[in-house]
Amino acid sequence: MIIENQETLTDVVLAAMDGTQNARLKEIMTALVKALHQFARDARLTEEEFEVGLQILNRIGQETNDSHNEAVLFSDILGFSTLVCLLNNGNSGATETAAALLGPFWRKHSPSTENGGTIVRSKTEGPPLYVRGRITDPQRHAIADVEVDVWQASPVGLYENQDENQVDMNLRGKFMTDANGEFWFRSVKPAGYPVPTHGPAGDLLRAQNRHPYRPAHLHFLGFKHGFKTLITQVFVDGDERLNSDVVFGVTRHLIGEFKEHADTPSPDDPSVTHWCSLDYDFTMEPGEAKLPVPPIK
Repeated sequence: MIIENQETLTDVVLAAMDGTQNARLKEIMTALVKALHQFARDARLTEEEFEVGLQILNRIGQETNDSHNEAVLFSDILGFSTLVCLLNNGNSGATETAAALLGPFWRKHSPSTENGGTIVRSKTEGPPLYVRGRITDPQRHAIADVEVDVWQASPVGLYENQDENQVDMNLRGKFMTDANGEFWFRSVKPAGYPVPTHGPAGDLLRAQNRHPYRPAHLHFLGFKHGFKTLITQVFVDGDERLNSDVVFGVTRHLIGEFKEHADTPSPDDPSVTHWCSLDYDFTMEPGEAKLPVPPIK
């Protein structure tokens, strides 16, 4: 275990971990050590730069709290969250997937809402939006009794946990698919928004001359025992930032058709003549039903 030089260090570290009994842990840590050591060599990392990196890791932890998850955000802006999603869905990255990254704003206990109900729980300006979704298996058979969690930012570009002008759980709701695999609800058309930039993720974006914006979208999480949990987003077609999403989350399959209706009475209020609608089909694959760890409370 005496280190002769930097070239032999990696092999010594790997040998020290050789007794790891958990085979998957051993596989992951072996890959991690190799990648980290090679990164330091490739980047010719200085001691000062190494110290800055450790400070950033510390700040990521310090900036994470019940209402903000800097670790998830930092992973997102590096494209790492999307990469993990693509590697684990769509035939291990061989085909486009309907899955997408969870993001840093999912909360576990959204209020149960009847189909046809609204997720607008406080005064929220914006064009009314009528959403109808359908969930099927890969053979196009309807899946009933899927718990569908929905969340979105308001038209001002903030989630309710970021905005004191919105009540708790505004623009969040949980629905159940019917016998036809369908669920439907009312909301307002979402807008694009900047990710939080007060922490190290924001510092990195500024240093790279990158904008912090996400295109407008809705989040969906489908859960039912016997099926792999579906985590996805549907983006507003025509959004100016579809090609430059700060977290690299847009695939072609995830761009929805948000139809604009003008001079036509809305389905439930004849006085409203400017509104939007979205119809979107989701697919859930057989597999393990497991909820992710909520990034915030």
